Amino acid sequence: MASSPLDSSGVQGRLPSRQKEPGSHEGKGTSIWDHFTLSSVSGDLATETANVASDSYTHWEEDVKALELLGVRSYSFSLSWPRLFPDGNARNQPNTAAVEHYSCLIERLLEKKIEPVVTLHHWDLPQVLQERYGGWKNDTLVGLFEEYATFCFHTFGSRVKYWLTMHNPYLVAVQGYGTGVHAPGETGGLSSSLIVAHNLIRAHAKAWHTYNTNFRSAQRGKISIVLGSHWVEPQRGQATTANVELCQQSIEAVLGWFANPIFGDGDYPVSLKIKHGTLLPTFTPEEKLWVQRTADFFALSFGPNNLRLGRNLVPYGQTVTPDLRRVLSWIKLEYGDPRVLVAEGGWFSEASVGREDTVATYLTKSFINQVLQAIKLDGVQVFGYTAWSLVDGFEWNYGYAVRRGLFYIDFSQPNRTRTPKTSAQYYQRVVADNGFLRDETSTEINGRFPCDFHWGIADSTLQVHFYPFSPQFTDPHLYSWNLTGDGALRPVPGVKLYTRPAQCTDYLAIHGHLRLFESSGASHYRFALNWSLILPQGDLSNVNTEALRYYRCVLTELKRLNLEALVILYYPTHRAPNLGLPGPVHASGGWLNYSTVEAFQEYAALCYQQLGSWVQYWITINEPNRLVDVYSGGREKHQAAHNLLLAHAKAWRLYEREHYSQQKALVSLALHADWAEPAVPFLDSHTAAAQRFLLFELGRFLDPLLGARYEEKHSKGGYPQEMKAYLEERARVMGLPGSPLPSFTEMEEEELRGALSFIALNHFTTRLVSPYPHAQASFRQKQPPDHDCQILSDPTWPSSSVGQALVPWGLRKILNWVSQRYGGALPVIVTASGVDDQAPVKDKLRQHYLRSHLQEALKARQLDGVNLQGFYMWKLQDRDSPSIWAFHVQPNTNPKPRPPSLSTEILSLTVVSQKMTQWRPAGRTNLAWCARGCSRTKPCWFLGAASWLQLLCWRHSSSSLSSPRKNKQKAEGG
Repeated sequence: MASSPLDSSGVQGRLPSRQKEPGSHEGKGTSIWDHFTLSSVSGDLATETANVASDSYTHWEEDVKALELLGVRSYSFSLSWPRLFPDGNARNQPNTAAVEHYSCLIERLLEKKIEPVVTLHHWDLPQVLQERYGGWKNDTLVGLFEEYATFCFHTFGSRVKYWLTMHNPYLVAVQGYGTGVHAPGETGGLSSSLIVAHNLIRAHAKAWHTYNTNFRSAQRGKISIVLGSHWVEPQRGQATTANVELCQQSIEAVLGWFANPIFGDGDYPVSLKIKHGTLLPTFTPEEKLWVQRTADFFALSFGPNNLRLGRNLVPYGQTVTPDLRRVLSWIKLEYGDPRVLVAEGGWFSEASVGREDTVATYLTKSFINQVLQAIKLDGVQVFGYTAWSLVDGFEWNYGYAVRRGLFYIDFSQPNRTRTPKTSAQYYQRVVADNGFLRDETSTEINGRFPCDFHWGIADSTLQVHFYPFSPQFTDPHLYSWNLTGDGALRPVPGVKLYTRPAQCTDYLAIHGHLRLFESSGASHYRFALNWSLILPQGDLSNVNTEALRYYRCVLTELKRLNLEALVILYYPTHRAPNLGLPGPVHASGGWLNYSTVEAFQEYAALCYQQLGSWVQYWITINEPNRLVDVYSGGREKHQAAHNLLLAHAKAWRLYEREHYSQQKALVSLALHADWAEPAVPFLDSHTAAAQRFLLFELGRFLDPLLGARYEEKHSKGGYPQEMKAYLEERARVMGLPGSPLPSFTEMEEEELRGALSFIALNHFTTRLVSPYPHAQASFRQKQPPDHDCQILSDPTWPSSSVGQALVPWGLRKILNWVSQRYGGALPVIVTASGVDDQAPVKDKLRQHYLRSHLQEALKARQLDGVNLQGFYMWKLQDRDSPSIWAFHVQPNTNPKPRPPSLSTEILSLTVVSQKMTQWRPAGRTNLAWCARGCSRTKPCWFLGAASWLQLLCWRHSSSSLSSPRKNKQKAEGG
């Protein structure tokens, strides 16, 4: 979500924290939760009591200091009914110590300019009322609650402007009296829950009317009730009318159960009446009017408790999601756009997580972002967000097994020290900024890429069409036409004509494909060969010469069009059988077996010999760092990476030794290179984890080839020293026999060193990285990765339909990281970058991706001095990967591409030379032309704030122009 204040009206940007605290001090009576946790009803919870918990009763001054540290503008807390009135009867004398305690707390909050938001009843009903009347099943409690509320309004109301009568009555009715999971632990089922809910609604309404009649004019406060909800929606592809109606009924069964009488027409939703029939209590016409509109704002609870219950309420075809934005929009549409306070937002962590609650931090960020979206995009009148909760405490039926506080408490220590968690430090920043500030890196610059810059399009393995579309040279028959007047062709018997094999010009698929590529205006085309197709047996015993001839035809046609090829020898894919390896090679162990290294060298030699005359850039292996992910154990991953490196080095040395002197091509391997950002940048452990992740992802492959810039000139080379030291220490700590990382021989180190002509990076997004939470390892069957990193995504980042986050500045950061570690001598080429977009032509998401990423590429080159020399869009057509790039293909028997997407027009350079001075692209301005020294055979680009990407000089479309690199003799290759 873009930068925006959380609120601009009402209570200014309320960002409070919340704490409920039963406790047991100074004359407090027993609550139903005290009894519940000490009784056999709660089973495993019997040994865990809420008598002390975080002990906010004693440590309230420390809580106020914690609030000051956060910088919040309000604090939501609950009064304890059994603390104020141990016997539950507000007509008797109150506990003076409790009154003084709450008065001191409220006064201190106001002194610190923190608005108190006070809840009258957060589940801790006096046990005596449960025993005497049966609790909320008895409507006597409606009057008793009104008397208790009256006392609170009278005693504290002059200093409290926001009152909440009760918190999430749904959980009281269902889990307290229906299933028995909560106190008082009764299992009365549906009928009890319906009666309890009815009485809770009436108790709230009575308290509201009391305040409205007797206190509002003098105190000028506002009062509401906190209602909890989940969110449910149809599963993807199942948004039928029936499913949507079922989702509506699911929300009505929870939120609508209480909200409809109070915010709606004064009665229960029709769906509940139909479902429960006579079991559902009824409101008289007078009661409907009396209950209706008994809230001054809508207070919403959205947390794990309701979401857990929501999963039990949805039938097949629906799914429960933590989408706070949708709930807020539903409230607006259903109840006439009320002002809304998010009275509970946040998630939980396992107790073992401790102070670095990174996942909970980003879930909190997600909820706050959803609130911002609801305000800015949907027009919901949200005036405050309440993070749950201030400190760790006793979490009801979960006891101390989960933590929800912003401040950590060690419950084994009597002093109950409050220690800020990661989430507290993050929340402090959100409060200070009143939302999320826009990143300064979004500032655009003006500048120009050089005229020899690679503007490319990247594809995966090129599909081979063995049979030409034109049969004119392959059919040996002579035909007669219309001999009998019927217009038919008939073979002439006994006549056989001379035929020849199909030529490159006969492959209409090649012609159409490359014309499509040419129309994009790109100068370089990246595609992959199919190893298993060229060498089905994995050796030279069976060479598919037809496949080689087809690839040769593609390359010669590219040369004829004055276009360059960047060819990948091995393109692993998880979808293809055998990981893209020839079957016998895979069967013999694949990349775990050194024999695959030798097989790859043999395959590379064949390709260099047969195709090298038309190729100026080779990639030996595409994304070996992703390929190793398919291997299960740590040792297997490291061994596979080891052999992939050796295979690349041997292929590189072979080219240097036998082909470079004549062909002059550059050879590299391409790495998947997403940026790794520390999940919590102000924690050293997260910064270290992000750097470690990059070393395992990139350094593992680049260090043995290039060494690190800071290392001694005569360093032995090999894997990154930091990586080796980490794995050795990890093995020692875990009691393993040794590091799983293989070692290179001296000969192998020598063969690896320098075996790279340029650095090729495939960049798509940015990942958040944090240390792997080892404290949770006992709860997981999956072993942590060797780099001990956990990967997250920021929910506030814009993302595509498949969840790819758009983080343009990550490209600049990864380019700088590579340049700083390995120096700027070698050119860097981004050999693939793109995003999915469901729109076939007006692909606004992809346009934004391309525009913003090219800006960051320009910054890296122009401002940071990165030797960036190319950028390849992924990919040409979306036939195999729907909506992934430039041209959309309609699925039919004879597919023809639709017009190019608008993002492709950004790269379009095909202009007839004599019309270039007259051509003006629609909607584009500020065209400029290249300096005189710029080659007219190469594209030259200009980036500006007003026009994203502008052409400075144009490539002539004439095929008579020679290649800018070397004018090679054109061969048909047939």
